[in-house]
This record gives sequence, C-alpha cells and structure tokens, in this order.
Amino acid sequence: MRYFFRRHLPPVTRILLIESGSRSLLEKVIPSLKSIYGDQVELGLVTCYAGLPAGFEGQVYRVTEYGGAPGRNALWADLQKLDYPIAGMICAAEPIMTKWKWWLGAKLPSKLFVINENGDYFWLDWGHWRLILQFALYRAGLTGSAAVPALVRLVLFPLTLTYLVLYAGWVHFRRKIRRLSAKGA
Repeated sequence: MRYFFRRHLPPVTRILLIESGSRSLLEKVIPSLKSIYGDQVELGLVTCYAGLPAGFEGQVYRVTEYGGAPGRNALWADLQKLDYPIAGMICAAEPIMTKWKWWLGAKLPSKLFVINENGDYFWLDWGHWRLILQFALYRAGLTGSAAVPALVRLVLFPLTLTYLVLYAGWVHFRRKIRRLSAKGA
C-alpha cells in the first residue's frame, strides 16, 4: 500500500489486475486502461478463473497454482520480479479471492485503485478518503434505508449478548441446584 498518503502517480509501465470479482468487470476496465495509458502498457493478472478476459494480453498468475504458504511465497517472488507500479483490484459484492486480494493489496508496493461493481474505479489514497469512507459504509450496509436497522442491531448486540449469557448461566445454575438437591434427598 505504497503511495496511500500521496496522490502522486508513479510512472505507469505495468499494471497488475487482481480479478476478485466478475470477469465482465475486468473486461470493461481493460479498454479504459489501455486508452488512458496506451497500448504499450504491460498488464499482469492474478486470477482464479480459467481462460483470459477479452482484450487481455500479458502475464497471468493463477492462484490455483500457488497453494498454501509456499505457494504464496512463490507468487510473491514472481510478482516482485516485475515490480508493478500500479495495481487494480475488483471490490464488488462478491466473495471471490477475498483473502488473496487483501493480502496482495497490503503487500504490494504499488499504487492501488479499486474497481467497483459498475466497472468504475478510484484511487485508494488519502486524497479520496471521503469516497473510500462512502464505499466502506455502503459495503457495511450503513447507507440509505438499511442504515437504521443496522445501527439498531449494532447498539442492541451487547444487550442481547448479555441477556443470552445471563440466561444460559441461570439455566445451568438451576440445573446444578436441582442435581444437588436430588442427591441430598
């Protein structure tokens, strides 16, 4: 997560795409990236899918080929060789490659951009903190009409948990008293 506190973009020679969502999203973004950075930009792809997205030409890293801790280390070694200055990851409401995505996002020394479910993207840096906050609140269900029930559940959770623990303790205590009184009689 290098460049988080800077809006500066490094020189774009290579872009790593982390396909942790629908393939159609990446197929929308690839032409946009090529029009912005030119056709000469080298693309890399970390994916769990077979085949390639439409319009993609470049190095492919399939997470199925990198299993376990030794596999992660091998993937990291392969990615370090090319030193991608920019990386984009899909953050749609789909739980695909979630652990790989966040592991790579935290570990890569790249400027990150987030691709949402509409195929739009934004830079993950301090200059976009409001957009990042809005995105996180939306993902957590704390925007719009879903916000009130979610906040009520959040406030009531400690009370509900306390009630359930006290109730379970009371039931076990009564059962213990009954057993002791049955042995004594």
